[in-house]
Amino acid sequence: MKDPVLVNRLPLEAADACLAVVTLNRPESMNPLDWATVRELGAIFDELAEDIQVRVVAVTGAGDAFSAGGDMAKYLALQSDPQQFPRFLADLHEVFSKISQYPKPYLALVNGLAIAGGLELMLSCDLVFASTTARIGDGHLTYGQMGGGGVLTLLPRAIGPMRARELILSGRLLPAAEALDWGLVSQVLAPGDLLLAAQNFSATVARRSPLAVANAKQTLNAAFHEGTGTPAGLRLEREVTARYCLTSVDAREGLNAFAEKRPPAFVGR
Repeated sequence: MKDPVLVNRLPLEAADACLAVVTLNRPESMNPLDWATVRELGAIFDELAEDIQVRVVAVTGAGDAFSAGGDMAKYLALQSDPQQFPRFLADLHEVFSKISQYPKPYLALVNGLAIAGGLELMLSCDLVFASTTARIGDGHLTYGQMGGGGVLTLLPRAIGPMRARELILSGRLLPAAEALDWGLVSQVLAPGDLLLAAQNFSATVARRSPLAVANAKQTLNAAFHEGTGTPAGLRLEREVTARYCLTSVDAREGLNAFAEKRPPAFVGR
């Protein structure tokens, strides 16, 4: 039996730095997110968070789909179990919500269909690069389901409540160009260029201080996802920035490198 999730580490120009590509690997069924796959993703993501060589994590799907969502066949039994189904949802939420808290940027490479749970995984990532062949939507209501992995909360925050309602209630799939126009993805690329774009982005990130990247990402996401008001968000930003600039080796190294007109040598402390 083949692995439902694959991990490849691609070296970057920066010494001892790499891009980790996590691939959902059941293309024959459009990379469904069943319980075992969700748990496997959680274990992999936790491992990558601790790997100091990994500077960016990209998530994609094998074949023609990013992910078409949950395994509908398995839901027949799972949704009949009042103990196990809530546990599955709790695991799904834990895995997806931790993405915003990890120290590395997460990049969704949407190579095809991203529907239901696939959309929820995409929304949990920090950035989204989409292929011109991508089709993105919710689709839960089409089969009498409800989004339980974050779409009802995250989609309105990403594209606004009116467009979120339209997408969820209609079940239609957005082509990549429209998803870009709505702000649901950050770049649209030819299918063969997705990985190259991820490598180029990762090479840029690898030249930054990993500690500064982690602080910036986590502060951005905390202020956005936790629904803090502007004063609370600004207070968090001041506190994290002051602590980083006053105590980190990398902040001082960046200033010294600028003064000495040389590239900085960040150490992540």
